[in-house]
Amino acid sequence: MKLNRVAIVSKFGSEESENVAKKVAKKFLANKAEVFTIAPVFVEGAKKIDTVDEISDKKLDLVVTLGGDGTTLRTFRSLTSEVPLLTINVGGNRGILSEITLDKIDAAINDIRSNKVWLDKRTRVVASVGGQEFPPALNEIYINRQNLTKTAEFEIKFQNDVVKQKMDGVMISTPSGSTGHSFSLGGPILHESLDVLIITPVAPVRRLPSIVVPDEKIQVICSHDCNIVMDAQVIKACDFEEPIVIKKHKIQAVFVRLKRQGLRQMSKLGF
Repeated sequence: MKLNRVAIVSKFGSEESENVAKKVAKKFLANKAEVFTIAPVFVEGAKKIDTVDEISDKKLDLVVTLGGDGTTLRTFRSLTSEVPLLTINVGGNRGILSEITLDKIDAAINDIRSNKVWLDKRTRVVASVGGQEFPPALNEIYINRQNLTKTAEFEIKFQNDVVKQKMDGVMISTPSGSTGHSFSLGGPILHESLDVLIITPVAPVRRLPSIVVPDEKIQVICSHDCNIVMDAQVIKACDFEEPIVIKKHKIQAVFVRLKRQGLRQMSKLGF
């Protein structure tokens, strides 16, 4: 695997992560890579760019994230191609999506240069309303009612099936997101390689269980104005009874893994 052009992304507002980013950038510079850092991080010999969104047009071979899962989710959302991410847990709570800690960086660089790594490709989802497509999500898209004093009715369509019930909201999760909010709401944990999605109702009146469906188009219509929340980081508004279409995103998320392991996120949860 080539390491000609590498971007280093640190956790937003974290001095610890920014300091580690400088150390990691120097390691890749020592390996003759062209390195991009995100402001305010700057290292002599590297190229500084203002925001993480600017990395999408740099034709990168690798992106290294330094932070927790939030940093990883934010970085994937900024990519418009299947650039692989090496995720390093620095200051994250659990680092469910992280691959290594800082002490493993030298071994990771050697393994990447020697093609001794595995590229782990994950499904992402994207929502659209009226033809306008919103930013993609790696974990989940959560649709919830804006008016908290009234219970909304949600109509969920997938393939030729329709589910309609009053509830507070509905969450559409990927296998990667099955260990996140969906799991806390009672949803199942799925193997990360599956091509399926989880429909998890939030506070349904008749205790509707989670439903695992093929990763095809899902349509959601809410009887009230609602919010569409991508990976708990981006929020868009939607008018009542306006169809929300959720489908598999054409660009997958790609992780650099030092070894093959199934259910890696489940093991990080302590199971």
